Amino acid sequence: MLDPDRGLSLTIARVVQRLQGSSLHSQLERQARVSLHKPEIKLESLKEDIKDFLKTSGWEKKLQNAVYSELNMFPFPCHPAAPPEHIKEPLAYMRKAQGSWEKRILKSLNSMCTELNIPLAQKRPVNEQKELLNKWNEMGTDEPDLSLFRPVYAPKDFLEVLMNLRNPNYENGEQPSFRNHLGLIQVPLKVKDIPELKEDFSELGLNIGQLGIDDSAQVPPEFFENEHVRVGQKVLAEQDSAAAQQYVRQGCPTALRADLWALILNISNQPEDILYYEQLKSNVIQHDLLVDSLIYKDVKLTASNDDYYFVFEDYLYQVLLCFSRDTSVLEHFAYSSATPPKSYIRVAPLCFLYHEPSKLYQIFREMYVRFFFRLHSISSHPSGIVSLCLLFETLLQTHLPQLFYHLREIGAQPLRISFKWMVRAFSGYLATDQLLLLWDRILGYNSLEILAVLAAAVFAFRAVNLMEVTSLAAAEIYGDGFFFQTLRVCDHFLWLFLNILS
Repeated sequence: MLDPDRGLSLTIARVVQRLQGSSLHSQLERQARVSLHKPEIKLESLKEDIKDFLKTSGWEKKLQNAVYSELNMFPFPCHPAAPPEHIKEPLAYMRKAQGSWEKRILKSLNSMCTELNIPLAQKRPVNEQKELLNKWNEMGTDEPDLSLFRPVYAPKDFLEVLMNLRNPNYENGEQPSFRNHLGLIQVPLKVKDIPELKEDFSELGLNIGQLGIDDSAQVPPEFFENEHVRVGQKVLAEQDSAAAQQYVRQGCPTALRADLWALILNISNQPEDILYYEQLKSNVIQHDLLVDSLIYKDVKLTASNDDYYFVFEDYLYQVLLCFSRDTSVLEHFAYSSATPPKSYIRVAPLCFLYHEPSKLYQIFREMYVRFFFRLHSISSHPSGIVSLCLLFETLLQTHLPQLFYHLREIGAQPLRISFKWMVRAFSGYLATDQLLLLWDRILGYNSLEILAVLAAAVFAFRAVNLMEVTSLAAAEIYGDGFFFQTLRVCDHFLWLFLNILS
């Protein structure tokens, strides 16, 4: 077992190594040199005077935010002798399953290339480059023939893979446990029980105000909202990432959300960031990838037909096409057994917050590499999709065993209904204002576990109706119908949450 002090030392060393190659490190060095010419900097107290200068000029706060951002993304410290693959994913059978899943995706892509007689990547002709550049902000008007392109996989395909996961070192054949007997997920991972969830999500208690929930606290909603906005403005003025993350656990005021999320994610949209985005755009203009057609088709089938998101179609193409060329994302996968994504969580909800393409892109990239990639990869991480599925089933079996057993008996396993909600982080199911309130909590708790809790809570809310259904199709109507019939889901969120955790 790794000694805590040794683990701390390793974490500090990793953070220092990461920051040494960053633009922030160069800026700090430059500011330190500039400060040497200031009269208040004395040779006899040089070190302390420079520290004071960096503190008063705001650079110390920027460094603190950068360190906090790195700590939020690092995996748990491993023993120094642990091999690299163990750092990425400690369980060998999970690594093997993820590898097999990626091979299956790549095989599907290669088969598509062979069938359609097109390459995975090729340079665009000059005239095509000029045409794409001219219509960069109007790509939604393009209507390419995508009928021959098929999705690489559907959520139900991924669920089937997760259902077949087994730990070869775990013997459960003699006397199956209650969970093994009823649930679809058959791997023995540790997920939080109800007391642990109550403790971790304590800010969602009835006695604490929640933005977007009308009857969540003893104080009048108008008073709470005014005070919450005032505190939010103070947090932004202080430019403290840790304080911002704590603040959004109670929800973000609409006017402050874009700046608060950027602060939590440590996104500042500096000139070098804008230049990097332009370089990615140039790569899109110059090279045509097979995945471009898959992105086009995905957007056409989803956001283009959505009453909320169709107006952002051009933004979606720009962001996703650039993301498919971003090699900096590879650095992130040094800490994950997954590889860069073969599918994308919807970026559309972020378009309501950010209208400058380079900043929208940075926010999406950071949200993906921090959170959403875990919904498309196989791992033992507490926020990974395997653990979320297991947490969902455990909550439902513990809290509503009769409902769980009834749905299982009629062939309507609850996870078959809720999986698509969780794998898309409820994007496309909740109205945008409600979805952003949910994502506030994901950022605030730096965890996706709340997705499993909300999915279980929806079943609790619909329990009476679901006990009457006799088929999977009918259960899906009641399950998915919740999001269409409840206009303000987050008005019910606290009730749902406390109902499942009571």
